Amino acid sequence: MRTPVRVGVFGLLGSGNLGNDGSLEAVLGYLSAAHPDAVVDALCGGPEVVTARYGIPATRLHWYRGEYRTASRAGAIAGKGVGKLVDVVRTAAWVRRHDVVIVPGMGVLEATLPLRPWGFPYSLFLLCASGRLLGARVALVSVGAAAIGSRPTRALVRWSAKLATYRSYRDGPSRDAMRAMGVDTARDEVYPDLAFALPTPPASTPSGPPGQVCVGVMAFHGGDDDRARAEEIHRRYLEGTIRFVRALVEDGRPVRLLTGDACDRPVVDAIRDAVDSPLVTAAEAVSLADLMKETAAADTVVATRYHNLICALKVATPTLALSYAAKSDALMARMGLGAYCHPAREVDADRLLEQFRELEKRSTELRRTLAERNQDAARRLKDQFTALTEALFPTTDHAQTLRKAP
Repeated sequence: MRTPVRVGVFGLLGSGNLGNDGSLEAVLGYLSAAHPDAVVDALCGGPEVVTARYGIPATRLHWYRGEYRTASRAGAIAGKGVGKLVDVVRTAAWVRRHDVVIVPGMGVLEATLPLRPWGFPYSLFLLCASGRLLGARVALVSVGAAAIGSRPTRALVRWSAKLATYRSYRDGPSRDAMRAMGVDTARDEVYPDLAFALPTPPASTPSGPPGQVCVGVMAFHGGDDDRARAEEIHRRYLEGTIRFVRALVEDGRPVRLLTGDACDRPVVDAIRDAVDSPLVTAAEAVSLADLMKETAAADTVVATRYHNLICALKVATPTLALSYAAKSDALMARMGLGAYCHPAREVDADRLLEQFRELEKRSTELRRTLAERNQDAARRLKDQFTALTEALFPTTDHAQTLRKAP
């Protein structure tokens, strides 16, 4: 009798970011279909949430519970320092128990949002180094990457990628960024984001009012290199978004505010307080499936967070991106909406309204384009899962792949 393959999933999962959890859900769907005998557990940011939602055992990513809180007191600083040492042992012990470890999507090789090198980049390096030393196959699957200014962060990201057994990227610029950082990407492929493998909500009569616009917001403060002007960037983003929402309301358009992370809620509250209209409501989405239902009910979507964009595009709703990184531009171009990007750092409400109105004029045409691009994304992700099986799982397990992955 063959011993079941032991598979671990790793990342900031269950921590409130719906995009990260959507990537996990896609990989769990693949494992269930292609490798149903695999024994799966997680090393992640929110183990209680992952276990409750997905039914797999989960271990906390960091020994020190305050890892992502700013340490100002001596005790907190000491706790973080000790935690870094303890996590070396904890991570290696967890990796040792697995044959395969999958990092499902996410922007694990980028710093497009504020990021400290000794936070997640250090954890990812420990994972990949442990996998190489202990013989576990580590896969970075449809991940995001970008140029990184901080030398310590760049070094940790580069070595993590080099030590991984398998790498694929969610867009071409991600692969280009890793090549520029000195990683040999000759055998690395580009596939769509894993969220495109999730089920699309069944078509139904739109539940939102006629003319509803979904506006996806974000607690945006710039990237890792923008710390000195983070508050200015956030103020300009918020002011521009408020002006845009107010203009929609003045035209009688119902606006539904969307988030993608727990930290976005203050932005929703600020917009609702500033506009002060019953036409502005807020969604309470707890998954990408919820976000897809919201965007499917809208005439048009304007969104900032990457996975808000994916949800709208996946249900073929005309979408305009408030773009804060190359990944958003690449996604929109791949889906045929490259002309409908607006810089999140410099939100010009008047120009945004012009782009919005142009987008709505082409709504019927763009819905057809999105339907075609979604079919292509689904085919490409089937190729991704086939390649993943060939790279990571023993040949004796390949018979399981006769079952089609989602």
